[in-house]
Amino acid sequence: MNKHWMKVFVGAFFEVLWVIGLKHSDGFLDWIGTIIAITISFYFLILAGKSLPVGTMYIVFVGLGTAGTVLSEIVIFNESFDLVKIALILLLLFGVIGLKILTKEDDQVEKGAVS
Repeated sequence: MNKHWMKVFVGAFFEVLWVIGLKHSDGFLDWIGTIIAITISFYFLILAGKSLPVGTMYIVFVGLGTAGTVLSEIVIFNESFDLVKIALILLLLFGVIGLKILTKEDDQVEKGAVS
């Protein structure tokens, strides 16, 4: 995995944090943390978008963020465990991984992008 895909993973990690923050923030400091997580998430998404195919990059970002958010709600916030929900998240992840695998290395760096 190259450094550009790592930016997508970092961005997706912070996406999970800000989505959780939108639901669970109660005070001023919580909202500041949520805003910082949004900023970091989109910063890494924008950086990755300069070097990767935008469609594939974005679906990986959203898929990882969605899976991470659902799993963290179950593990951290005691959301009910639903086998169908987990199966659908796994299906989503398989699709995301498939798109990542099918994206040719030559297609990843756009013309004029700096590596």
